Amino acid sequence: MLLLKRFTSVVALIIAITAAAPSLATSTFARQTGLPCAVCHYQNFPALNPFGRSFKSNGYTMAVMEDPSQATSIPLKDALNAGIITKIIYQQSNGPRVSGLNNTNNGEFQFPSELLLNAAARINNNIGVMVELDLNSADTIVSGLKLPFLYKVKGSVVGAIPFSTSSQGAAYGFELLNTGAVRFSRVAEDRSAISAQQYIGAATKAQGIAAVVSNSKYFANFSKWSPRSFGDNSGAPTANYLRMAMTPQVGSWDLGLGVQSWSGNATEPTQLFKVNTKAWAFDAQAQATIGKLPLGLYFSHAVAQGTPVGSFTRNLFNSNPMDKKSTALIGQLGVVPGKSTVLLSYRQGKNGNAINSTDNAWMFGGTYLLVQNVQLQLNYTSYSGNAYNGTPANGDRMITFMLYSAF
Repeated sequence: MLLLKRFTSVVALIIAITAAAPSLATSTFARQTGLPCAVCHYQNFPALNPFGRSFKSNGYTMAVMEDPSQATSIPLKDALNAGIITKIIYQQSNGPRVSGLNNTNNGEFQFPSELLLNAAARINNNIGVMVELDLNSADTIVSGLKLPFLYKVKGSVVGAIPFSTSSQGAAYGFELLNTGAVRFSRVAEDRSAISAQQYIGAATKAQGIAAVVSNSKYFANFSKWSPRSFGDNSGAPTANYLRMAMTPQVGSWDLGLGVQSWSGNATEPTQLFKVNTKAWAFDAQAQATIGKLPLGLYFSHAVAQGTPVGSFTRNLFNSNPMDKKSTALIGQLGVVPGKSTVLLSYRQGKNGNAINSTDNAWMFGGTYLLVQNVQLQLNYTSYSGNAYNGTPANGDRMITFMLYSAF
């Protein structure tokens, strides 16, 4: 009852805040292209549809041109766009409450959970840039940077993307699916409960360069990278990341099917320890309209190799002795097209411990779009397995209520 009362109070507060939200706010790429946010996204942010994949595949270079003479080179004053992305979150878990501690067991109001300043520019037809500044971090201000150099060659786009991120992992260089293959590209919060790649810990610091090829039917990239970011000691990008995926249209279905592979060794930013990056993943998605209702189905399976006991070289993604693995399945239905969705997911996991390793999660939730770029999301997650034997510190249930906005 107490959990419900606290939850209801926060819901009322956030609804009051959002009542004053401007209905005509636009995000960075909407400003650049002059198109509504929904043109690129499938059901809810940040999931992409085919048009969104095309925009990203072309290095963020699409723009509205008032003067055709600017088609090759655009003055920065006309091309630099910016926007704020923010998440305000309330979470309540059912673990033991300790007076004086601020944690989810006592009900945690994260105001904000994320606050990013996103800036992007179309430098010319083939070169774009995107930078993300974390306004909510005292440690890392620049959370992400990409500089795509992409060129059209015989119906495909090829090129290279130098990149650096404080938390998105090697997949940050180039990714188009909505399975959680890269941290930001997922359909719901509580990322480790809905995405196998996120469960195994693929969202790390990453800095390197991605070699990319893509068109409407496939995309692939090979990256040389290291687990470091802005402000860290420089180091050679010696680890490997390979991503290959097909994105065919079969009837009315927009499909995606791909594999990911992490391999090789790297030096940590301290330059004192070497780590290996041994993991792989398989994922798939299917998006279509059934009757009048949009449906999204997402699948992911990932494995991070264990670190042998006594080894001097740990796996960056898994320091436990056994393999860390997960399988996740999500279904999302647009019950009111363009306005609200319901979501159901199940994630099976093994955390890599020698004992009490079973870690599963069910999630039920949904989203509601207040305006084109202000979204409410509510999720209920239930965890099970012998990893939760006894009295788990954070309990085995979590309610998450989020206000996501881009303006």
